[in-house]
Amino acid sequence: MKAHVSSILLGVRDLDRAKRFYTEGLGWKIKNDYGISVFFESDGASPVGFYGRDGLADQVGTSSEGSGFSGLVLTYVVRSEARVDEIIAEAEKAGATILKPAAALAWGGYGGSFADPDGYIWSLGYSAQGKDQPYAE
Repeated sequence: MKAHVSSILLGVRDLDRAKRFYTEGLGWKIKNDYGISVFFESDGASPVGFYGRDGLADQVGTSSEGSGFSGLVLTYVVRSEARVDEIIAEAEKAGATILKPAAALAWGGYGGSFADPDGYIWSLGYSAQGKDQPYAE
């Protein structure tokens, strides 16, 4: 297996709420809306979409029940501290829970994190240290 993700599919409890959060709140554009799942424009990166939580759990053979930290964090690297601040503010306005406000990080970068309405954690970051960053924008 290669270190590559073909797509990221999030199991959500309320499809309409998730759609509003990502489209109206964060400005994402829908590429395909299949009713039971939605995929967003990816700009050449791994596509991100969502599916009803119970249906997705059934599809992969597990229970949809559970709480707490899942061990999964979605990382979004940008080119400036100001952009980190802007995205954190957009997410909060859209209904995200801010987990760590944007600030200087112990290792020298700058970042913050939020949870979307279904609890998926997004970590935003910027670092002037690396030349070959996996920039999302």
